[in-house]
Amino acid sequence: MLFRSLVASACTLGVLGAAATYKFAPAQIRSALIHSERKSVLVTQSDMKIELLPALTDNYMYLLIDEDTREAAIVDPVEPVKVLDAIKKHRVKLTTVLTTHHHWDHAGGNEKLVKLAPGLKVYGGDDRVGALTQKVSHYSTFKVGSLNVKCLFTPCHTSGHICYFITKDNSSEPPAVFTGDTLFIGGCGKFFEGTADEMYKALIEIIGRLPPETRVYCGHEYTINNLKFARHVEPNNEAVRKKLAWAKETYNNGEPTIPSTVAEEFTYNPFMRVREKSVQDHAGKTNPIDTMGSIRKEKDGFRVPKD
Repeated sequence: MLFRSLVASACTLGVLGAAATYKFAPAQIRSALIHSERKSVLVTQSDMKIELLPALTDNYMYLLIDEDTREAAIVDPVEPVKVLDAIKKHRVKLTTVLTTHHHWDHAGGNEKLVKLAPGLKVYGGDDRVGALTQKVSHYSTFKVGSLNVKCLFTPCHTSGHICYFITKDNSSEPPAVFTGDTLFIGGCGKFFEGTADEMYKALIEIIGRLPPETRVYCGHEYTINNLKFARHVEPNNEAVRKKLAWAKETYNNGEPTIPSTVAEEFTYNPFMRVREKSVQDHAGKTNPIDTMGSIRKEKDGFRVPKD
């Protein structure tokens, strides 16, 4: 049975003080206060643990722990000191860095981390990834302890983007996928170095074919704004409405809106729903790839409403 145990990043007195400040703060500064209160969350299964470590303004790093061997990997360690603090807290051995792509807010901590913790294997699919020791490609596989890691090549946001699919042999619990800036909760990454066809393949033909219960761990806390765009695309989609209401409440409590599941994304993420008539009608297209390109272009210029 999967459960969450919240791990506060500040002492009790500090949290209470911050909460009191937030309650009486002017509306225009509440957002910044929420960011400062972002909590780490530990998702626990019998086969693995994943700690969500907030970083920068809206990034997430992920500490992946194999429960059998106490070996650990870190996904996109942009704040290395915070990573080492988490390693000490869990008393695990960090062996591996999983880099989704070369952008600074994901790979920018790699070189410092390998200096602080020599001997790490640094995986990535792009020569632009800092401190890279193991270049991978589509369906490359390796292990973190007893956990299986399969690399999924998902170029578009960047030409070397890799997602990491994590399974455990003979496990009855959900697998995990770390999607970086390819798939967000309710959205997808900008097409900086790729095309609508590439993003369609990444979302529908690669990530979309993973087991439906696979838990999605993405690179940023963009859920609310993504779902506001999803509501714009499909105003009558009840799944979008419910998820948006939940995301607002969760975020206002300082908690991550992550993870979701692959199955859930097909119900409210317009970029996963480009084969649906309602999304195609919104885009004025009849082809899913054309629809993907159209709604991504619209999203790039979308003015997010306040409500």
